[in-house]
Amino acid sequence: METKFDTTLALQVGNVLLDVGSALMSSGASTHRTRLTLERLANGLGFKIELLITHRALMVTVIDKSQEHFFSRLKRTSPHGVNFKVVSGISRMSWRVLEENWSVEQIEVELRRLKKLPHYPRWVVLTVVGLAGAAFCRIFGGGFLDMLVAFTATFAGLFVRQTAVNKKFNPYISIYFASLTASLIAGSAEFFAIGSNYDAAFSTSVLFLVPGVPMINAVTDMMDGNIQNGTVRLFNGLIIAFAIAMGVFTVRALFNF
Repeated sequence: METKFDTTLALQVGNVLLDVGSALMSSGASTHRTRLTLERLANGLGFKIELLITHRALMVTVIDKSQEHFFSRLKRTSPHGVNFKVVSGISRMSWRVLEENWSVEQIEVELRRLKKLPHYPRWVVLTVVGLAGAAFCRIFGGGFLDMLVAFTATFAGLFVRQTAVNKKFNPYISIYFASLTASLIAGSAEFFAIGSNYDAAFSTSVLFLVPGVPMINAVTDMMDGNIQNGTVRLFNGLIIAFAIAMGVFTVRALFNF
């Protein structure tokens, strides 16, 4: 009975660690943070683990203290996005597991709760990001008309990207469409002489697409020795930047600027 219990527990621990690791990687956590969090959870549950973390897959081997019962499984992670609510929530949960001796069932309940946390309403996100674009335009010397152009371009570009993502378009194509839309609105303002600082409005209209999290994670992964994941994230960021540039280039060619 003891062997059956330990084996079952190792299976439960392995499955929940895979779910937690997948949630972290899919929410924008770095490889180092994912590794530390999973090791902290395993330690709190009384197990040792070996990890293989790649950009789109996670492999966990769970071993108990007697080195007799283990669990090993590979899980594919979903496409990466950014959800710091999940990342910070899992980090806090891992410390509570270590300090308060949580059970596997408690971790599963908390993980389900974190995954169900509501996002900000779509129109709130669109408005706030649009205001950020207008603020950047002001920083770069744009007037109020230029800020209005940057706000409209950013708002419309993000709307197009969200719509394309919801319709399961390729993520890089979605970014191209968003860049094209934002640049087209900003370019039209320059074509019709709306505003005074056209370059400020045009250049800041696509800043919301800049791949900040992938590039930061690429650098941190490489600094932590995770060269493979860092390289993949670096190239992912470069492809995103290329998609942005192609959208801007298309509009520039269209208006012959």
